[in-house]
Amino acid sequence: METLKTGAAEAARKPRGGFRRTFLNYYAGPITAFLIVIALWELVPLWLGMKPFILPKPTDVLKAAAEDWRILWEAVRITVVESVIGFLLSAVIGIAVSVLLASSLVLERSIYPYAIILQTIPVVAVAPLVVIWFGAGYNSIVVIAFLIGFFPVISNTLMGLNSVDRSMDELFTLYNSSKWQKMWKLRLPSAMPYMMAGLKISCTLSIVGVIVGEYVAGIGGGKGGLGYAITIAAVQMKTPFLFACGIAAAILGIAFYLVVNMIANRVLGSWHESAMKTRR
Repeated sequence: METLKTGAAEAARKPRGGFRRTFLNYYAGPITAFLIVIALWELVPLWLGMKPFILPKPTDVLKAAAEDWRILWEAVRITVVESVIGFLLSAVIGIAVSVLLASSLVLERSIYPYAIILQTIPVVAVAPLVVIWFGAGYNSIVVIAFLIGFFPVISNTLMGLNSVDRSMDELFTLYNSSKWQKMWKLRLPSAMPYMMAGLKISCTLSIVGVIVGEYVAGIGGGKGGLGYAITIAAVQMKTPFLFACGIAAAILGIAFYLVVNMIANRVLGSWHESAMKTRR
Protein backbone atom coordinates (compact mmCIF):
# COMPACT_ATOMS: atom_id res chain seq x y z
CA MET A 1 0.00 0.00 0.00
CA GLU A 2 2.82 2.37 0.90
CA THR A 3 4.52 1.51 -2.38
CA LEU A 4 1.39 2.47 -4.30
CA LYS A 5 1.15 5.76 -2.42
CA THR A 6 4.81 6.49 -3.10
CA GLY A 7 4.35 5.70 -6.79
CA ALA A 8 1.29 7.95 -6.98
CA ALA A 9 3.17 10.76 -5.29
CA GLU A 10 6.08 10.40 -7.72
CA ALA A 11 3.67 10.35 -10.66
CA ALA A 12 2.03 13.54 -9.37
CA ARG A 13 5.41 15.22 -9.11
CA LYS A 14 6.59 14.18 -12.59
CA PRO A 15 4.49 16.61 -14.68
CA ARG A 16 5.80 19.58 -12.70
CA GLY A 17 9.38 18.50 -13.14
CA GLY A 18 8.69 17.66 -16.78
CA PHE A 19 7.16 21.07 -17.44
CA ARG A 20 10.02 22.83 -15.69
CA ARG A 21 12.60 20.84 -17.62
CA THR A 22 10.79 21.45 -20.91
CA PHE A 23 10.57 25.17 -20.19
CA LEU A 24 14.26 25.43 -19.31
CA ASN A 25 15.39 23.36 -22.30
CA TYR A 26 13.18 24.84 -25.02
CA TYR A 27 11.67 28.17 -23.95
CA ALA A 28 13.92 29.87 -21.40
CA GLY A 29 16.73 30.53 -23.88
CA PRO A 30 14.62 32.05 -26.68
CA ILE A 31 12.57 34.16 -24.22
CA THR A 32 15.74 35.48 -22.55
CA ALA A 33 17.32 36.28 -25.93
CA PHE A 34 14.12 38.04 -27.04
CA LEU A 35 14.01 40.21 -23.92
CA ILE A 36 17.68 41.14 -24.29
CA VAL A 37 17.21 42.11 -27.94
CA ILE A 38 14.12 44.21 -27.14
CA ALA A 39 15.93 45.94 -24.26
CA LEU A 40 18.96 46.75 -26.45
CA TRP A 41 16.68 47.91 -29.25
CA GLU A 42 14.92 50.26 -26.86
CA LEU A 43 18.12 51.61 -25.25
CA VAL A 44 20.52 51.95 -28.20
CA PRO A 45 18.48 54.63 -30.06
CA LEU A 46 18.19 56.54 -26.77
CA TRP A 47 21.94 56.35 -26.13
CA LEU A 48 22.81 57.40 -29.70
CA GLY A 49 20.06 60.02 -29.91
CA MET A 50 18.57 58.53 -33.10
CA LYS A 51 15.34 59.95 -34.48
CA PRO A 52 12.37 57.59 -34.89
CA PHE A 53 12.43 57.93 -38.68
CA ILE A 54 15.97 56.48 -38.69
CA LEU A 55 15.66 53.73 -36.07
CA PRO A 56 12.40 53.62 -34.14
CA LYS A 57 12.29 52.06 -30.69
CA PRO A 58 9.91 49.17 -29.93
CA THR A 59 7.63 51.63 -28.13
CA ASP A 60 7.55 53.78 -31.28
CA VAL A 61 6.61 50.74 -33.36
CA LEU A 62 3.82 49.78 -30.95
CA LYS A 63 2.52 53.35 -30.95
CA ALA A 64 2.51 53.49 -34.77
CA ALA A 65 0.72 50.12 -34.97
CA ALA A 66 -1.91 51.31 -32.48
CA GLU A 67 -2.47 54.63 -34.29
CA ASP A 68 -2.83 53.00 -37.73
CA TRP A 69 -4.39 49.78 -36.50
CA ARG A 70 -7.21 49.77 -39.05
CA ILE A 71 -4.78 50.15 -41.95
CA LEU A 72 -2.48 47.48 -40.56
CA TRP A 73 -5.31 45.02 -39.89
CA GLU A 74 -6.78 45.46 -43.37
CA ALA A 75 -3.33 44.95 -44.91
CA VAL A 76 -2.78 41.79 -42.84
CA ARG A 77 -6.21 40.43 -43.79
CA ILE A 78 -5.60 40.94 -47.51
CA THR A 79 -2.12 39.42 -47.29
CA VAL A 80 -3.47 36.36 -45.48
CA VAL A 81 -6.12 35.73 -48.14
CA GLU A 82 -3.67 36.14 -51.03
CA SER A 83 -1.01 34.01 -49.31
CA VAL A 84 -3.40 31.18 -48.49
CA ILE A 85 -4.68 31.02 -52.07
CA GLY A 86 -1.15 31.12 -53.51
CA PHE A 87 0.02 28.45 -51.07
CA LEU A 88 -2.94 26.13 -51.74
CA LEU A 89 -2.36 26.44 -55.49
CA SER A 90 1.34 25.65 -55.11
CA ALA A 91 0.54 22.68 -52.84
CA VAL A 92 -2.18 21.11 -54.99
CA ILE A 93 -0.53 21.71 -58.37
CA GLY A 94 2.96 20.90 -57.06
CA ILE A 95 1.90 17.55 -55.59
CA ALA A 96 -0.15 16.67 -58.71
CA VAL A 97 2.77 17.48 -61.03
CA SER A 98 5.15 15.51 -58.81
CA VAL A 99 2.92 12.42 -58.98
CA LEU A 100 2.71 12.80 -62.75
CA LEU A 101 6.49 13.13 -63.14
CA ALA A 102 7.20 10.25 -60.76
CA SER A 103 4.89 7.97 -62.73
CA SER A 104 7.05 8.25 -65.85
CA LEU A 105 10.83 8.52 -66.05
CA VAL A 106 10.53 10.05 -69.51
CA LEU A 107 8.23 12.81 -68.22
CA GLU A 108 10.51 13.50 -65.26
CA ARG A 109 13.60 13.83 -67.46
CA SER A 110 11.69 15.99 -69.95
CA ILE A 111 9.84 18.41 -67.66
CA TYR A 112 11.66 18.60 -64.31
CA PRO A 113 14.67 20.56 -65.72
CA TYR A 114 12.26 23.31 -66.81
CA ALA A 115 10.87 23.49 -63.27
CA ILE A 116 14.43 24.05 -62.05
CA ILE A 117 15.00 26.74 -64.68
CA LEU A 118 11.75 28.45 -63.67
CA GLN A 119 12.94 28.55 -60.05
CA THR A 120 16.31 30.08 -60.95
CA ILE A 121 14.71 33.01 -62.82
CA PRO A 122 14.21 35.96 -60.42
CA VAL A 123 10.57 36.66 -59.69
CA VAL A 124 11.13 40.35 -60.43
CA ALA A 125 12.08 39.36 -63.99
CA VAL A 126 8.98 37.19 -64.44
CA ALA A 127 6.55 39.57 -62.71
CA PRO A 128 6.10 41.98 -65.67
CA LEU A 129 4.99 39.04 -67.84
CA VAL A 130 2.62 37.92 -65.10
CA VAL A 131 1.11 41.41 -65.00
CA ILE A 132 0.69 41.42 -68.80
CA TRP A 133 -1.01 38.02 -68.77
CA PHE A 134 -3.16 38.33 -65.64
CA GLY A 135 -3.52 42.09 -65.19
CA ALA A 136 -2.30 44.32 -62.37
CA GLY A 137 -3.60 43.55 -58.92
CA TYR A 138 -5.03 40.54 -57.11
CA ASN A 139 -4.64 37.85 -59.80
CA SER A 140 -1.00 38.66 -60.52
CA ILE A 141 -0.12 38.76 -56.81
CA VAL A 142 -1.61 35.29 -56.25
CA VAL A 143 0.22 33.92 -59.31
CA ILE A 144 3.56 35.33 -58.09
CA ALA A 145 2.97 33.78 -54.64
CA PHE A 146 2.20 30.48 -56.39
CA LEU A 147 5.37 30.63 -58.49
CA ILE A 148 7.58 31.22 -55.46
CA GLY A 149 6.03 28.38 -53.45
CA PHE A 150 5.67 25.87 -56.30
CA PHE A 151 9.24 24.58 -56.64
CA PRO A 152 9.86 23.54 -52.99
CA VAL A 153 6.71 21.42 -53.10
CA ILE A 154 7.50 19.70 -56.39
CA SER A 155 11.18 19.22 -55.50
CA ASN A 156 10.60 17.67 -52.06
CA THR A 157 7.61 15.57 -53.13
CA LEU A 158 9.42 14.18 -56.16
CA MET A 159 12.42 13.33 -54.01
CA GLY A 160 10.16 11.45 -51.60
CA LEU A 161 8.37 9.57 -54.38
CA ASN A 162 11.72 8.43 -55.74
CA SER A 163 13.08 7.40 -52.32
CA VAL A 164 10.91 4.34 -51.72
CA ASP A 165 12.52 1.44 -49.88
CA ARG A 166 13.67 -1.07 -52.50
CA SER A 167 12.56 -4.12 -50.53
CA MET A 168 9.03 -2.71 -50.18
CA ASP A 169 8.94 -1.95 -53.90
CA GLU A 170 9.98 -5.52 -54.68
CA LEU A 171 7.32 -6.84 -52.30
CA PHE A 172 4.59 -4.89 -54.14
CA THR A 173 5.96 -6.20 -57.44
CA LEU A 174 5.88 -9.74 -56.07
CA TYR A 175 2.15 -9.33 -55.38
CA ASN A 176 1.58 -8.05 -58.94
CA SER A 177 0.62 -4.53 -57.88
CA SER A 178 -0.01 -2.09 -60.70
CA LYS A 179 1.94 1.14 -61.13
CA TRP A 180 -0.88 3.23 -59.64
CA GLN A 181 -1.41 0.83 -56.75
CA LYS A 182 2.28 1.30 -55.90
CA MET A 183 1.84 5.04 -56.22
CA TRP A 184 -1.16 5.38 -53.89
CA LYS A 185 -0.36 2.65 -51.37
CA LEU A 186 3.44 2.78 -51.23
CA ARG A 187 5.12 5.77 -52.85
CA LEU A 188 2.79 8.54 -51.65
CA PRO A 189 2.78 7.39 -47.99
CA SER A 190 6.58 7.03 -48.13
CA ALA A 191 6.90 10.52 -49.62
CA MET A 192 4.69 12.13 -46.98
CA PRO A 193 7.56 13.40 -44.75
CA TYR A 194 9.30 14.95 -47.77
CA MET A 195 6.01 16.44 -48.94
CA MET A 196 5.35 18.03 -45.55
CA ALA A 197 8.87 19.48 -45.52
CA GLY A 198 8.19 21.10 -48.90
CA LEU A 199 4.86 22.49 -47.68
CA LYS A 200 6.55 24.03 -44.63
CA ILE A 201 8.97 25.87 -46.91
CA SER A 202 6.26 26.87 -49.37
CA CYS A 203 3.87 28.31 -46.77
CA THR A 204 6.44 30.86 -45.56
CA LEU A 205 7.53 31.71 -49.10
CA SER A 206 3.92 32.50 -49.99
CA ILE A 207 4.07 35.53 -47.67
CA VAL A 208 7.24 36.70 -49.41
CA GLY A 209 5.59 36.14 -52.79
CA VAL A 210 2.57 38.29 -51.91
CA ILE A 211 4.70 41.16 -50.62
CA VAL A 212 7.01 41.02 -53.65
CA GLY A 213 3.96 40.77 -55.89
CA GLU A 214 2.50 43.97 -54.46
CA TYR A 215 5.80 45.75 -55.03
CA VAL A 216 5.89 44.74 -58.69
CA ALA A 217 2.30 44.09 -59.76
CA GLY A 218 0.61 46.86 -57.79
CA ILE A 219 -2.86 46.51 -56.34
CA GLY A 220 -4.96 47.31 -59.39
CA GLY A 221 -6.77 50.25 -57.83
CA GLY A 222 -8.03 48.26 -54.85
CA LYS A 223 -6.88 47.98 -51.27
CA GLY A 224 -3.41 46.57 -50.79
CA GLY A 225 -1.84 44.16 -48.35
CA LEU A 226 1.36 44.44 -46.36
CA GLY A 227 3.51 44.97 -49.46
CA TYR A 228 1.47 48.03 -50.40
CA ALA A 229 1.45 49.30 -46.80
CA ILE A 230 5.26 48.93 -46.61
CA THR A 231 5.67 50.84 -49.88
CA ILE A 232 3.46 53.72 -48.71
CA ALA A 233 5.16 53.85 -45.30
CA ALA A 234 8.60 54.02 -46.95
CA VAL A 235 7.53 56.81 -49.31
CA GLN A 236 6.04 58.82 -46.44
CA MET A 237 9.07 58.14 -44.17
CA LYS A 238 6.80 56.51 -41.57
CA THR A 239 9.57 54.22 -40.38
CA PRO A 240 7.85 53.03 -37.18
CA PHE A 241 4.81 51.88 -39.16
CA LEU A 242 7.13 50.30 -41.72
CA PHE A 243 8.68 48.27 -38.89
CA ALA A 244 5.20 47.33 -37.68
CA CYS A 245 4.30 46.01 -41.14
CA GLY A 246 7.55 44.04 -41.37
CA ILE A 247 7.00 42.49 -37.93
CA ALA A 248 3.39 41.64 -38.88
CA ALA A 249 4.69 39.86 -42.01
CA ALA A 250 7.17 37.90 -39.88
CA ILE A 251 4.42 36.91 -37.43
CA LEU A 252 2.24 35.77 -40.34
CA GLY A 253 5.08 33.62 -41.66
CA ILE A 254 5.58 32.03 -38.24
CA ALA A 255 1.83 31.44 -37.87
CA PHE A 256 1.60 29.80 -41.30
CA TYR A 257 4.55 27.57 -40.49
CA LEU A 258 3.07 26.52 -37.14
CA VAL A 259 -0.27 25.65 -38.75
CA VAL A 260 1.37 23.52 -41.45
CA ASN A 261 3.69 21.97 -38.87
CA MET A 262 0.67 21.05 -36.71
CA ILE A 263 -1.00 19.41 -39.72
CA ALA A 264 2.24 17.55 -40.49
CA ASN A 265 2.43 16.26 -36.92
CA ARG A 266 -1.18 15.07 -37.14
CA VAL A 267 -0.51 13.28 -40.43
CA LEU A 268 2.85 11.78 -39.46
CA GLY A 269 2.47 11.56 -35.70
CA SER A 270 1.22 7.99 -35.49
CA TRP A 271 3.94 6.39 -37.60
CA HIS A 272 6.88 8.64 -38.58
CA GLU A 273 9.83 9.06 -36.24
CA SER A 274 10.27 12.83 -36.70
CA ALA A 275 6.69 13.66 -35.63
CA MET A 276 6.74 11.07 -32.84
CA LYS A 277 9.87 12.71 -31.40
CA THR A 278 8.15 16.09 -31.59
CA ARG A 279 5.18 14.76 -29.60
CA ARG A 280 7.45 13.33 -26.94
